[in-house]
Order: sequence, then structure tokens, then C-alpha cells
Amino acid sequence: MAARIDVRKTYKLYIGGAFPRSESGYSYVVNDAKGRFVANAALASRKDARDAVVAARKAFGSWSGRTAYNRAQVLYRVAEIMEDRRPQLVQALQQSEGLTAARANAALDAAIDRLVWYAGWADKLTQVVGNANPVAGPFFNLSTPEPTGVVAVLAPQESSLLGLVSVVAPAIVTGNTVVVVSSYDRPLPAVTFAEVLATSDVPGGVVNLLTGSAATIAPWLAAHMDVNAIDLVGVAGEQELATELEVAAADNLKRVRRAPAAEPDWSAAPSLDTMTDFVEIKTVWHPMGV
Repeated sequence: MAARIDVRKTYKLYIGGAFPRSESGYSYVVNDAKGRFVANAALASRKDARDAVVAARKAFGSWSGRTAYNRAQVLYRVAEIMEDRRPQLVQALQQSEGLTAARANAALDAAIDRLVWYAGWADKLTQVVGNANPVAGPFFNLSTPEPTGVVAVLAPQESSLLGLVSVVAPAIVTGNTVVVVSSYDRPLPAVTFAEVLATSDVPGGVVNLLTGSAATIAPWLAAHMDVNAIDLVGVAGEQELATELEVAAADNLKRVRRAPAAEPDWSAAPSLDTMTDFVEIKTVWHPMGV
């Protein structure tokens, strides 16, 4: 029998619930941990970044208006589908990070468990960080967290799935919508995660995924006037680039999660700061007896 020719796949972007090709028409080669060809990935352009922000803004009103309990249900459904697609995600982790089957399964377990953890906090965060404030007067004074808006996320470069989930989940569970720039060298788990989102209950535009270079795409997102916050964890250790992005973000007073000196240990237990970094505390006064 004649040898079969491989069908080489070119992964697309994920914007507004659809999988478009890059507006630039360019793609780049993705190799596995041993340097062997695996697939091509779309090379996102400035126009793709703008389109992703438009999609995220369009989805924000509906997503932030949902009950926290409903957002928890949606995140839990994502965890369920990740469990169902275990073989594909494990293969992507093995190819991208060079993990053994056992370690790839453990990394996937940790990512699924993290989604469930954040889903559990969705309808409890307000009780913990919000409060009724004592005031001298016949008023109720109540503080409650509200989502910031559209958050640009530079995903971790090394931890291609657990790190990705650890920065995306806390942003969306609190009602924000996100534009994510995946790991450049390890995009396969991210694009597979996007396929999971597309087949779950997450509305189109809540999560938008761009593949390509963070150094190229991030300045456009940092300077974009309709992006309300940016997470710079994906440029950990690149202090010159991180400083440039912080300066660009200052033009519209974006919230900035600063780049750490090195990529964090994503296996460590998460904290509430990952959620509260991208919420605003709204305080309301209301007269008593009215």
C-alpha cells in the first residue's frame, strides 16, 4: 500500500465565537518539544487584535449581567468538556511541553480542578470582599465588586494550559470578557481549549484567543482605548517590554497586573487576588426608610 500523506493542520484564531484566519494571511510553524513539526498556527495581526476587542466589548454587557451563579455553571460546564476531551488535551500537552503521559494527565487534572475552584467562588466573592459600611447618618452604605470590563491577558509562555486557565478563569468568572494572547511556542493546548469553549456554554466573545508573538500584539492591546485592564504575566522576566506596556496602558488608566520577575509556580494554590485584581468596588448610599 502507498504511504499515506499527513494532513497538516493550520490552527485558526478564536474571535467572537468563530474561528477566523488571521487577517494578515500569515501563519507560523509550531514544533513539539523535540523540535519536530506538529502544525501551523495563525499569526495574529493588529487588525485581529482590534476585532477581538470589539467582540469582547460586545459580549461584556450580557456576560456581566448574568448572575454569578450562572457564570459558575458555565465554568463548570467547561471543566466537564475538558474532561471529555482528555485524550486530545493530554496529547497537546505532551507535544507542547514534552511531558510524559502521567505528568500531562496530572497537568490536565490541575487545570480542570482550577476551573471548578473558580466556579465555586463565583457567587461567594461578593460576600467576602463586599460589605455594609457603618456610617454616621440615616443611610445604608453598601460596597460590592463589579467587573472592570475588557481585560487583555498575555498568557504564560511555559505553562500552556494550567497557566492559561489560571489567568483566564478568574477574569471571566467575575464578569469580565478577555482577549488572550497564547504562548508563542506552545499554542496547541490554548487552541484546543478554545475549541472546548466553542462547544460549551461560554457565549461568543467572552473569551477571544490570539496566537502569535506577545511582543508584537501586546503593545496594540496595551494602547487600545477600549481595553480596561491588562495582565502582563506572559512577559515575565522581560522588564523592558513590560515597562513599555505599562506606559502604554497608562493612557486610559488601565488596571495593570505587573509582570513578575519569573513565571509563577502555577501548581501553587490560587488566591482571591487573582479575581479582585480585575474588579471595581462600587459603593452605593441609600436613605433608610425609603
